[in-house]
Amino acid sequence: MTRQAYSFVRTFAPEPARELCVDRHYLLCASAGALRLEARGRAWLLPPARAALIAAGEPIQVSLPQPVTTASVLFEPGFTEPTPAPLTVFDLSPLARALLAECGSFGDSTEPLPWYGEKLFAALAAVAWRLAQTPSPVVVPAGRSPELRRALRLTEDRLAEQVRFEDLAAEIGLAPRSLARRFEDETGLTWRAVLRRMRIMRAIEELAAGDTPVTKIAFAVGYTSLSAFNAAFRELTGKSPTQYRESFG
Repeated sequence: MTRQAYSFVRTFAPEPARELCVDRHYLLCASAGALRLEARGRAWLLPPARAALIAAGEPIQVSLPQPVTTASVLFEPGFTEPTPAPLTVFDLSPLARALLAECGSFGDSTEPLPWYGEKLFAALAAVAWRLAQTPSPVVVPAGRSPELRRALRLTEDRLAEQVRFEDLAAEIGLAPRSLARRFEDETGLTWRAVLRRMRIMRAIEELAAGDTPVTKIAFAVGYTSLSAFNAAFRELTGKSPTQYRESFG
């Protein structure tokens, strides 16, 4: 029998998508690098200072585009309230980060948690569950139909280019109007809005990967103007790229 809640830290090399499903509520945090999560037709990016709360038994796809160090906590379902959603990604508050660090000394064990450890994990759960009610807007659709999933994949492969929707539709084998309808029906977003989110998500990956200048990142994800990149980044995240990178510390 393992503890009702425990913490662990691991470092992973880059790897392609794989399925993850655990029988406990999973608070997953990246302390270095960034990882991608996909579930129920949507995809999230998890850079440092963010966390994902995954419900027990919820299958997700995890991919590691770069080396990642994670600091995570597993909660037995009976130890906490039900999660607000099957999967939520949100910003960690200073209090949540402090509690997460303090819980780090309580790993998996057959020994029950001491009184202090039990109170710590309960406090972390209360704070994390509250934060999960305000999810991050940095999420992109994964698509349901083969045609839309291919369109999304081709769009992501060409973020650095000046992609034309008409060319994309022709490559998929659909009329532009038909492909536009697929985007609206399956994602609730226009292709242009999805493209903008993909570019910001890729930029966040680059911000988390090192100290590449913001201007270079802006051009690498398809923006020809730094001011336009900064405006799009702030509109989606509420922060400038530099402020977002600083929040990783």
